[in-house]
Amino acid sequence: MVRGQRTAETGAERGTVPERLLGAATRLFAEKGFESTSVQEVVAAAGVTKGAMYHYFGSKDDLLHEIYARVLRMQTDHLVEISSREEPVAERVHAAAADVIVTSIANLDDTKIFFRSMHQLAPEKQRSVRAERRKYHELFRAMIGQGQSEGVFRDDVPAELVVDYFFGSVHHLGTWYRSQGELSGTDVGRHFADLLLAGLRPGV
Repeated sequence: MVRGQRTAETGAERGTVPERLLGAATRLFAEKGFESTSVQEVVAAAGVTKGAMYHYFGSKDDLLHEIYARVLRMQTDHLVEISSREEPVAERVHAAAADVIVTSIANLDDTKIFFRSMHQLAPEKQRSVRAERRKYHELFRAMIGQGQSEGVFRDDVPAELVVDYFFGSVHHLGTWYRSQGELSGTDVGRHFADLLLAGLRPGV
């Protein structure tokens, strides 16, 4: 089977082979846990063979890694676009802060599964994810630093600490956010971004 070729739909999973495998793995890891889910269960749920899986993913570890990596890639693409806009830095920071909340909530199962099971990845995969996440944080921190140098943001708190504080809240979304609640992901994103900007305002 060629890369990206669509398979026949066999029930719950649809799309390309990688999409089907990732969808099945996400659902099973959420229901049973990473350790308790076998490769056979994943391929059976996806409606593909083990050979098809190993064409795209070398191991169950690779599936877990990609579940989160695809979200992080998407968020990084968004941040690169937002940070390059011809807008005041405060507007860009607000947009970036709201975006990471909205996209994290939209992919909450993926994020929860990964953070719950990240320690089970091979060390080199853990280092890879941390390095990619560090790049994201550095770009976000650069905007905070720009705002501080322009006098738009308070400069008595290090930009690195601002980033750690904000993303600590982002990483805890999975412990309390419920889609059945009163607030949508967009609502939460706007509130979080408002709070961040209010805390960065000079004189606070």
